[in-house]
Amino acid sequence: MNRRLLALFGLGALVVLAGCLGGSGPSDDQLQEDAEYDWDTTANGTIRIGGDSYTAVYEIHNTSTLSLHQRDMFNNREPLPIRALQFRYPDGTVVDAEAFEVSRNAERIRLELPNRTGKLAYTVEQSGKTVQTATFVDGSYEVVLPPKTDVGVPILSNVSPGGYETETIDGRVHITWDDIDSDELAVEYYLERDLWLFGGLFALLALVGLGGGLYYWFQIRTLQDRREEVGLDVEDEDDDLRDEGPPPGMGR
Repeated sequence: MNRRLLALFGLGALVVLAGCLGGSGPSDDQLQEDAEYDWDTTANGTIRIGGDSYTAVYEIHNTSTLSLHQRDMFNNREPLPIRALQFRYPDGTVVDAEAFEVSRNAERIRLELPNRTGKLAYTVEQSGKTVQTATFVDGSYEVVLPPKTDVGVPILSNVSPGGYETETIDGRVHITWDDIDSDELAVEYYLERDLWLFGGLFALLALVGLGGGLYYWFQIRTLQDRREEVGLDVEDEDDDLRDEGPPPGMGR
């Protein structure tokens, strides 16, 4: 038993230690990967979600450094696993990760930007239909969902913080905030086909419930009919006999 307790204690210590140490962040090769970005953005922060990754483009105004992080399963900070790091100067010139000074620790990846004004872009891998990220710059934000997805049904989706608007442009839903006052934004979306599946499941459950109710009502009616056939429902007749008057020979 003591050995088992020691083994469990050791495993727990390793898990806690791993959470405290965090990850080392992306490698130089990952930062220098190639990618195509849509630089023609109007929001201060623009996130475009793809099938297995999302791209982020941020407006940089009078800023020389930026620290990027995310939260792990223990809610500890760790470096954001960015890829394909790029920067676009105001004149349109685009440079890759070699133009940055990059440092990492257990909690964040710190970028020394090539210029104090311009646009920063990177790619982050994602899994599932949820994107959650810190708001690394102030101001307006836009999140562009993949084609054939939506956030219109609260049960199947969630958008935080509130105060947003949605618009469909070229078959893709755009979620916009004029000014985010939260340190984090999260978008959980669904496929349009999921809505049909959910609607079909709800209709099926409703039909099953209606059928069960009708069957229950039919069984009650059948039982009542059988009681009447065998003469069990005679309470009303007995009540009528009691009301006929006093026994013979006795007046009212």
